[in-house]
Amino acid sequence: MGKTIVIVSGGELKEEFALSVLEKEGANCVIGVDKGMEFLYRNQITPNYIVGDFDSVNQEIADYYRNHTNVPIREYNSMKDASDTEIAVRLAVTLGCSRLLILGATGGRIDHLWANVQTLTIPFRAGIEAEILDTRNRIRLIGGDTVLKKSETYGPYFSVFPLGNEIFTFNISGAKWPLKNHTLTPYDSLCVSNEIEEDEARIEFSGGIVILMETRDKEEMR
Repeated sequence: MGKTIVIVSGGELKEEFALSVLEKEGANCVIGVDKGMEFLYRNQITPNYIVGDFDSVNQEIADYYRNHTNVPIREYNSMKDASDTEIAVRLAVTLGCSRLLILGATGGRIDHLWANVQTLTIPFRAGIEAEILDTRNRIRLIGGDTVLKKSETYGPYFSVFPLGNEIFTFNISGAKWPLKNHTLTPYDSLCVSNEIEEDEARIEFSGGIVILMETRDKEEMR
C-alpha cells in the first residue's frame, strides 16, 4: 500500500469532520501547518512535522511544540516566497507520499483558497493523487479521462475548470448536461454545477490540466 499524508492547514476546519477523515484514511504521516496546530493540540494528535511562519497560531501552542515535543519544526520567516500550505505540500512530496489529503485549506479568504487549489499542481506533476477536502467540497486536478461513479461521488454536483490553458475536444457523457468536442475556457461558467444522470459520468480530454470539484449543499460527514 502507498503512503498517505494528511496536511492540516489553518483555514476553516470542522473538527468532527477532520477527525473522521484522519480516522478513516489511516494517515501514515500528519503535517501541521501554522494555525492547524491548534486543532492537533486540542485533539491530542501528535503531528509528524510542523511547518509555517507561526503568524496566526496561538503562541502558547507553538511554544509547546517547540519546547515540549520532539516534533520536527520547519519555521519560516513571514517574508518567504511561498504559502505555508505550499511548503507543507512540497514537504509531503519529498517524503514520498502516494496520496495527499489537505484539510483546512478552504473558508475565509478566497485568495488563500485559490492559492491552495493552484498548489495541487505540485503533487499532480509528481504523479501523486492529491485533494482538498471539507464538509461540502472535494477538489482535485485531473489530466485526462476520468470516471465519476454516482454511488461514490462526494456530492450530487460536479464542476470543471481549466487550470492554465484552454482545453480542446473536451467531452462529458452520462451527465445532465453533456458536452462533445467542447473548448473548455476560463472565461465562462458553462461547466458549473453539472450532475451525474446515469450510473457514472465520463470526462474525456487529451491534454492539459482540469480542476474537478465535487460538491454538495449540505454539510455531511465523509
